[in-house]
Order: sequence, then C-alpha cells, then structure tokens
Amino acid sequence: MRVLFTCGGTAGHINPALGVAGRIRELFPDAEFLFVGAEGHMETELVPREGYELKTVRISGFQRSFAPKMILANVRAVGRVVSSCRLAKRYIKEFRPDVAVGTGGYVCYPVLKTAASMGVPTAVHESNAVPGLTTRLLEKTVDQIMVGLAESREFYKAPGKVEVTGTPVRVDFRGLSKSQARRELGLDPGQPVVLAVFGSLGADYMNSAMQGFIRRMGGKDSFRLIYATGKRYYEDVRKSLDAAGLRSPHIDVREYIYDMPKVMAAADVIICRSGASTISELTYLGKPAVMVPSPNVVNHHQEKNARVLEKAGAAKMLLEGQFDGDGLFEAVTGLLRDPAALERMHGASLKMGVADATDRIVSIVLGLAQKGKTV
Repeated sequence: MRVLFTCGGTAGHINPALGVAGRIRELFPDAEFLFVGAEGHMETELVPREGYELKTVRISGFQRSFAPKMILANVRAVGRVVSSCRLAKRYIKEFRPDVAVGTGGYVCYPVLKTAASMGVPTAVHESNAVPGLTTRLLEKTVDQIMVGLAESREFYKAPGKVEVTGTPVRVDFRGLSKSQARRELGLDPGQPVVLAVFGSLGADYMNSAMQGFIRRMGGKDSFRLIYATGKRYYEDVRKSLDAAGLRSPHIDVREYIYDMPKVMAAADVIICRSGASTISELTYLGKPAVMVPSPNVVNHHQEKNARVLEKAGAAKMLLEGQFDGDGLFEAVTGLLRDPAALERMHGASLKMGVADATDRIVSIVLGLAQKGKTV
C-alpha cells in the first residue's frame, strides 16, 4: 500500500498527517509513504525527522486585498499553483499512490486536485471549526471530507460527504496519566502545574503578559510554572527576568518544549493559543485551558476555535489587547482555587475530544486505498 500525504505551513497541519501515517505504519509495516509539502516551511524539518520521504513544491497563499502590491502577489500565487500542479503530477506518476490525503495548508490544493484528476482516491481533513479557503476549494474535488469538530459540518454544501473524525494526535500522547507524567518529569505530585506555550517561535504580546504574570507570582510556590517563550524571544525574556530578580525554582522558563505530550499531561491548567492541533491535544487529554487566540491568522479562525471550546465549558478565552499580566494571573489562579470548576472543564474537554480520531481517519484512508487499487 502506498499513501501520499500533503500538508504544510504549521505544525497544526503537519502533526495530524504524521499521526495518521504513524498509525498506518504500525498496522502495515510494509506500507510506503510520500509527503508533499511547501518549499521552505516547517514540514521540511518535521517530516524527515519522523523518517518519511518529503518532496516539495513552491506555493504561496492568496491575499485578501485589492491593493496593487497584493494583486501582483496573487498573480504570482496563481502561477505557482500551475507549476505546483505540474510538479505534483510528476511526483504522483513516480510514486503511484493508492490514496492521497491532505491535512491542511495551501499545498493541499494543487496536490489533491492533480491526484483526483489522475484517478487517485482523495481525502482532505479540516481541523478548524470554520473551513479554510483550501478546503472549500477542494470540496467538489475530493472523495471524502473529514472534520475535527462537528460544528464545521454546517459550512459544507454536501454534508453527506463530511465525516466527523476528530483531529489526530501524535502517538506520544497516548496512555499518559498526570501522575505518571509528573513522576517522569520529577515534579512535586502535590503542587499544581501551569503550562504556558504560544507556538514554536513565540509571541511578543504574550511574552510581555507572561512577565507581568511572573511578577504576580512573586516567587511563591503556590503552583509550578512551565513556560516556553519561543525561540525568537528566549534570550530577551531570560535577561529581563534575571534583571528584575524574578527567577525562581518554581518557574521553569524554556526556549522550546521538546517533551510536550508529557508536560501537557502533567499540567492542571494550560495557557495557550487555539490552533486546531493544540485543541485536539487539549481535548484528548481533557485539559482545562485559558486560550488566547492568535490575531495574526486568516479569517480569525483561532478565535472561532476558542469560542467553540468556551461555549462547551472546556476553556476560558481572552483576547489580545484586552488583558495584561495581572488579568492573566487572575484568570489562571481563579481556576486553580476552584477544583470543581477545573473538574467541570476537564469533563467538558474530554467530551469534545475524539479519543479514536486517528483510527477513524485510518479506516477512511484504508477504504479509499482499497478503492484505489481497483482503479
């Protein structure tokens, strides 16, 4: 069996594909895989690290503006779609996949469009509550649409073609309990743990707010803070905290969290963005969250994701510009002081999660692959 995955741009698009590929590889050790991503993006690092072959195309997104500069950018984007389709055709001819699966990013459009035109069964997975442009454009082309949240079904013209699967998480998240994670991390089992993380590069506004948050902690041991600044901001944050005398044994400031599944499992409250991949991980573990949507994403999809969780009672949402470090501290400590509220959020989060999301998607992919072998 040969499976082609296409994804790109962010970890939220790449990790679901890696999760599904990993599960297929467990079930079928002889399966062959090819990933097609966008040149110069995060997939060029993450995919090879997991041992999969990656080929790339050059593609860029469309700008939602009629300014002369943006019109010119869109003309170039169209040209890149055309050239990407030609390159995708070559990759598909060489690899001869039984099925092609897209999990998000602009690269999905030329690859899945080309695969479908060549008779390869295709599927696309949409993690966000509101479908992005790529998924909308592919709705009539692909054989199957899979969605992470039930709320997104209403946005499709043919809901019968849409299957609610949940969003896959990486294999590392499976079977982790809070007590086990804390033992392995050497954390005090009786001290609450707060995790703060805002993407691999970090976020300027959130790092500023977190420094105010740490000032309010005042070196006290009422909870343990594990805080990832992001690679872009680590040195500045570290120097600022040192200069203000705000370092403490109860504050673990890191550039990046490489053991994220274990740290998330250990946490009582997580302060984070609301990208689709983050939401799938939160709901898989049932973690109460204070979510701060990134304002720098197309169509405010992170805010829409966070509102779905907030409405379900699984998270609190704060918007950038409407709080500071003090407000963030009060929101988090208010939850820590209310175990009943944390337990309700835990239950609501678990209820939203789909524990067998990976297997649901694998089942659809295998069915399409079988169809591909008969073509």
